Amino acid sequence: MKNISFLLDGYRGIYDQRYIFVVVLSLLYPVMIISNSVLIYVICVERGLHKPMYIFICNLACINLYGGSAVTPFILTKMMTENYQITWLACLVQIYSIFTYGGCDLTNLTIMAYDRYVSICYPLEYAKIITPKKVVIGVAVSWLLPFVRSTITISITANLKLCGVIIEKVYCDNFSVVKLACSDTLSINVYGAIMMFLTTLLVVIIFYTYVRIIFICLKLSKGGRVRFSTCVPHLIALLNFLIGSCFELFQSRFNMRHVPYTVRVVLSLYVLILSPIINPIMYGVKTQKIRETIIKRNVISYT
Repeated sequence: MKNISFLLDGYRGIYDQRYIFVVVLSLLYPVMIISNSVLIYVICVERGLHKPMYIFICNLACINLYGGSAVTPFILTKMMTENYQITWLACLVQIYSIFTYGGCDLTNLTIMAYDRYVSICYPLEYAKIITPKKVVIGVAVSWLLPFVRSTITISITANLKLCGVIIEKVYCDNFSVVKLACSDTLSINVYGAIMMFLTTLLVVIIFYTYVRIIFICLKLSKGGRVRFSTCVPHLIALLNFLIGSCFELFQSRFNMRHVPYTVRVVLSLYVLILSPIINPIMYGVKTQKIRETIIKRNVISYT
């Protein structure tokens, strides 16, 4: 293991606003924890919600908790202690956590799209196609596949020879570390291109699935609109994730020095903080059965 530390230069860029960030993150992080925990609790305790769609929503909430906690406590600690260094091992852990979070989120959203496709396009065969066994497999795949992929990424990154220690962000990400390498990066670049292609393919498949659903629903008139309403929260969750991912992509791949540091930090934190907050609140508001269960069990008052 390399005996080096990185300097997270993003903190110096927001030094004057650090207390504002501490206050805002200290408010948002508990909201993220509570909202996702409430969603998980409601789905677990209400037997009427023990159905594939809600199980996948529950899994998404678990992924949100995992992703939202990946770097937020670390960022709060760094801002309050004004220690802007991070060890090589801690950096790899952050990269691994962020990669697995993004992979789990997108894989689960893909499975959710397929679930809605079968439910709306083949309602009579839904119970035969989406069996409890397949639901368990789907949840397992949404976690295992991204962890395998991220393990390969980390193993390649860990073997790079680095000639720099300054990362212009408030946390470690893989591309920022690769840019510091002075050894051959062909393997990581090729692997990254393959993964980007597969990720893009998944997104295309998801959108194609929802386009098919929309066409089917249009043919079903009023009943179709009711059925499509169950897809709206999933589409919002997908767009929410993609917007946050695009912010992170632009932040890492392109020269953003003309953009104020404060804006860059906010954009880089969107997918890790705001996205996991928006999803559970949106499902609680838009999904009737979840909303009714929260009201019936008076969950909010207990939290």
